[in-house]
Amino acid sequence: MRVLIAVALMLLTGTARAEMPVLRIGLLSFGSVQWEIDTMRAEGLDARHGIAAQATELAGKDATSIALLSGQVDTIVGDWPWVSRQRAMGKDLTFVPYSVVTGAVLVPKDSPIHTLADLSGRKVGIAGGPLDKSWLLLKALGHKQGMDLDAAIDKSFGAPPLLAQLLETGKLDALLTYWQSAAQLQAKGMRRLVDVNSILPELGIPSSTPLVGWVFRRDWADANRATVLAFLAAERETRARLCGDDALWPRLDPLTRAPDAASRDRLRHGFCAGEPKAWGDRERQDAARLFALLARYGGEELVGPSPCLQDGTFWPEVTY
Repeated sequence: MRVLIAVALMLLTGTARAEMPVLRIGLLSFGSVQWEIDTMRAEGLDARHGIAAQATELAGKDATSIALLSGQVDTIVGDWPWVSRQRAMGKDLTFVPYSVVTGAVLVPKDSPIHTLADLSGRKVGIAGGPLDKSWLLLKALGHKQGMDLDAAIDKSFGAPPLLAQLLETGKLDALLTYWQSAAQLQAKGMRRLVDVNSILPELGIPSSTPLVGWVFRRDWADANRATVLAFLAAERETRARLCGDDALWPRLDPLTRAPDAASRDRLRHGFCAGEPKAWGDRERQDAARLFALLARYGGEELVGPSPCLQDGTFWPEVTY
């Protein structure tokens, strides 16, 4: 009898989902967005808010961008400097904050490196490429301290897993990497030298300025305002559940690739620390200042044909 009831409930839920507005999400096969959307669907939080979240895994960052611009998906996670660049090039995209966490510079626990200046002459891995936002901010901090990091260090750009392995085997002296990789390396005993979030206040910009968020085509978001707002509400509730209930995390081990409880706890802490606390006029003004800084160090290759943050980069329907 209980089995029949459970089957009936599953069928009803499936029918209800089929009748709800669908929001198509382009995801990478790794990262906190995947953890969150998987939990959202498993806990039925999308349906609770009257929508059906439909996830599509894509091969890489370029693939997510193409999928959004071509209309294959309705939203992806990206950064607003890229949104501004696209707007300057005629693509009508817009952004809603998702996370304030970025990355960190890590060194072995017993390393003699204790300051940015100590990196001079060292082999340093940098996750991403020369235009990675964390790398540009680190260069800006070095400039403020009278140091040309570009010239001072022996740089290696690459993917986080490979660079993490090089750091662990002593082939790198330090590593600037994304927060998920940093969390797992810390669980293995690595030490944080610089937290990228801490750089912003030193450059005169509050650390609460989010770089990463949900990106939509503006015309689609405006036409589907209720669906977008319902999704964002479901996303906030999912984050609250994940940050309030340790029991939800072991199920995510295949996605987080956490090898042990210590790594899982670090990942949970980093994920929860990323929640944006405020998003209004002040934060948007700070973002414009940050954009000018990134434009200075990244140039046209990063920001596109305009050195100014484009109007409409931030979707005006979301303020808190």
